[in-house]
Amino acid sequence: MTFESYLIKNTKRMNKLVADFFKESSSPDMTRYLYGPLADYSANGGKRHRPLICELGCQAVGGDPTLARRSAAAIEHFHTAALIHDDIADESTLRRGVACMHLTEGEGLAINAGDLALSQVTGLVVDDDNLEPNMKLRVLSELVHMTTRTIEGQALDIGWARDGRFDLTVSDYLTMATHKTAYYSGGTPLAVGAIVGGGTEQQIEALRSFGMATGLAFQIQDDILNLVGKKEAVKKDFRSDITEGKRTLIAVHAIEHSPQSKELVNILASHTVQPTMLSIAVDIMKNAGSIDFAHDYATGLVNNAKAELSEALEPSKPKDLLLSMADFFINRMN
Repeated sequence: MTFESYLIKNTKRMNKLVADFFKESSSPDMTRYLYGPLADYSANGGKRHRPLICELGCQAVGGDPTLARRSAAAIEHFHTAALIHDDIADESTLRRGVACMHLTEGEGLAINAGDLALSQVTGLVVDDDNLEPNMKLRVLSELVHMTTRTIEGQALDIGWARDGRFDLTVSDYLTMATHKTAYYSGGTPLAVGAIVGGGTEQQIEALRSFGMATGLAFQIQDDILNLVGKKEAVKKDFRSDITEGKRTLIAVHAIEHSPQSKELVNILASHTVQPTMLSIAVDIMKNAGSIDFAHDYATGLVNNAKAELSEALEPSKPKDLLLSMADFFINRMN
């Protein structure tokens, strides 16, 4: 089984697990203004790779994946909260081809719904009867650390945008993306899975390191797909990173190396939605070799991570799936 087929097989199951939280409340208005919109937003949740790799991390150290399910769901609720709040901060209009919650429900209700999802990051673990108190505390410590690192990365992303900063280096981008994405998209899900599964400290840290590298590669590939992804081109949020002036690895590299860097900065700062201008920006990045640079960087991350994990863990089907995941993250086209 490849990682992609593993996702296809298990996404519906994970969707149900995540949706179990969104039950009808005692008040119809509470459903209307809180639980309903949050359930709808969460249902448009993509492939659910974060909670599913949490389960894989548990299995990779010989643990029972059912013990990791509530912790896995907690990480997915964090993802939902982060996206809702991120959409507001970035003044985004679409999320996976659907209007953002702050546009359909208003900013106040969207912030409130994101706060509720965020509360589940700790709530699901605290109420997990399958975990001993000491295990709960360790998992909660991991989730608090993950939340803090993500907020730090978000502060850089928002601050650069507020101040119109384009004087950034590749190193600046990597710091931001590692904090904002890699912890919760790879490092923490795998570490938490390994912790709940009873892994050794060496196994936990090996999986964390693997997750950090592949999580960063996942974000870089997302940046690439937003510009040139084949299936993304049919979606209305295609090339929205340019419209939002995102400081992606590709954009930062191009600004550093392109003779047309001033033109690119002007386009990024203009928040344009005109297809012609978006295409010009992509061409500048292509001609600077920035898209190839980003892909090569992500590929290097993945290859090194795979080599290290191969040495750290004994052979197993979960390990094979994680190695397949690394390739999937940089080869996917949507």
